Amino acid sequence: MLISPPRRRDAEVLRVGTMLFCCALLALQAETIDRIAVSVANRVITASDIDRQIRVAAFLSGTKPDSSPAAKKAMADRLVEYTLLRREIETSHYPVHTAAEIDPALADFQKQYYKSDEAYHAALAEYGISEQDVKDELLRERTLNGFLDLRFRPAVQVTDTEMQAYLEKNFPAGSELDQYRDRIEQTLTAQRVDQEVNTWLERARARTEIVYHAEALQ
Repeated sequence: MLISPPRRRDAEVLRVGTMLFCCALLALQAETIDRIAVSVANRVITASDIDRQIRVAAFLSGTKPDSSPAAKKAMADRLVEYTLLRREIETSHYPVHTAAEIDPALADFQKQYYKSDEAYHAALAEYGISEQDVKDELLRERTLNGFLDLRFRPAVQVTDTEMQAYLEKNFPAGSELDQYRDRIEQTLTAQRVDQEVNTWLERARARTEIVYHAEALQ
């Protein structure tokens, strides 16, 4: 007795079932490869975001990438802070810097640390990042620093009394304030701005739902 081949509809059902299984398998693989590491309200930071940022930061500082759980958690914290600040940047309509502004800074960086284009691109490959990753980071830093300066610096005031106290504590006896005024004022202002930013971040964290997924930070 001959066994008849499956009907066309049966073959289609089988093919669709196979496709769904493959899609599910690919989705599972994608979830494994790029899991959500942190949820910041309705935004997410993925495991690959953290890994890439670790490698870009190491490249710019000339150090070896640290992919330990502690380093991943520290970078996750930094990206949470950036996400909170980015949301503030967007709602305040702060003018974002353009990518073209970064080219001179990137050229200076490359010239300072690499003897040739070949050495520069070899280093990029060694760190597993692209030049666009570096440009994105430099652009982010410039935008963020500009915003922090505009948003928090106007509220900071440094008095002569505070500068004199800093002078007496950190400079040789007999030093004159007028000689170091600009330097001390810049230092104290930067410290105060950092304090203002940290206070703002603490409040932003408190009013934002932030969920860390520990399994993605291992």
